Amino acid sequence: MTLHWLKGDSPARLGMAVSRKVDTRAVGRNRIKRVLRDATRHLLPCLAGGDFVIVARSAAKAADNQQIREAFERLLRRAGALPPAGVGGTMPPREGVNPLPLNAPESSSGGAEPAC
Repeated sequence: MTLHWLKGDSPARLGMAVSRKVDTRAVGRNRIKRVLRDATRHLLPCLAGGDFVIVARSAAKAADNQQIREAFERLLRRAGALPPAGVGGTMPPREGVNPLPLNAPESSSGGAEPAC
């Protein structure tokens, strides 16, 4: 994939280009666009503002949905549109430090919140 990003203060907008060179069948092109739209919907709270245009390449035809999502997220992180992924590390957390407050308000959306 290729990403073109025009930074701005407006909320993030997504445009996609999946040509017939990527997949000659409309079903295949629509699957790629559907996966990208869904991934964007889940990342939207963390995504920087501006206009994004994703240009799919021919490798997207053979990739499964999870691979497309991961490549899209990796591309956004490399561009700086998403904050860097949390450091996993191998050290246990410090004792006496609770990483999540006990009185944190619960999400009313019912879905899982994205890990920004």
